[in-house]
Amino acid sequence: MKKTNKHENYEILNLIGYGLSKYNNLFIQHFGFKTKTSFYTAMVEWGIAETGSVIKNRQDLFDPFFDNGRKGWWQKGDTYIHRKHFIDSLFGTLDVVSYVEVVKMYLQDKFNYQQQEIIKIKPVIKSQFKQLQKTGLEAEMYFLHNYNNIKIFNGGHIEDARLLGDGYDFQVEVNNDYFLAEVKGVRKNKGGIRLTINEYNKALEYEENYILSIISNLNDIPKITIIPNPIKELNFSKNIIKQEQITFNTKYITW
Repeated sequence: MKKTNKHENYEILNLIGYGLSKYNNLFIQHFGFKTKTSFYTAMVEWGIAETGSVIKNRQDLFDPFFDNGRKGWWQKGDTYIHRKHFIDSLFGTLDVVSYVEVVKMYLQDKFNYQQQEIIKIKPVIKSQFKQLQKTGLEAEMYFLHNYNNIKIFNGGHIEDARLLGDGYDFQVEVNNDYFLAEVKGVRKNKGGIRLTINEYNKALEYEENYILSIISNLNDIPKITIIPNPIKELNFSKNIIKQEQITFNTKYITW
């Protein structure tokens, strides 16, 4: 399979690099391999990478962030640590057996992996698995770990408001002033932004204190662009999408 995009297999390469770095040989053993070289060869045969060095390089990327005795790409500093933070947020508490099953599940879903039967996976892990390719969560994790480097948020206290569903992701309190941060992710360095009606109205209400935070270039080295009062600064066009909502209801019951 010819690769036309440098980041075509971004998610699985990161999952594999993370697993190799964190779990070392236990990771490949649970795939049924005795050596990393044979594992690399299999990854090439399955179409995940063009060469074994691609897999090795992805391990090197994660090595500086784990206490495994290898330095990896230490000279890069924390350039790529956002990738570890994202995977940690989903699977950081898993043991090697459960983590390998997650990787197998991805391979089965995207690469028709049928080498070994996948053991029964907890429903919550399956739910976390669905978040892997959602740009929003990855962007939010990057913001959480880097917001303090942004001048307007520097020294602020952050509160997570994502579960509230009230039109913003985070509140950042700085010197008794409150900023509402709505985070949007873009895979490359170009792309449009969409606001829900709730987010749009909240931006109208808070104006300069509503900060649209764009995390672009997620597939490589992310960049944060902040836009206070985005309704004023950006040109949004209204788009109406009609969706059918299906519910299942019981009869009236006395409990």
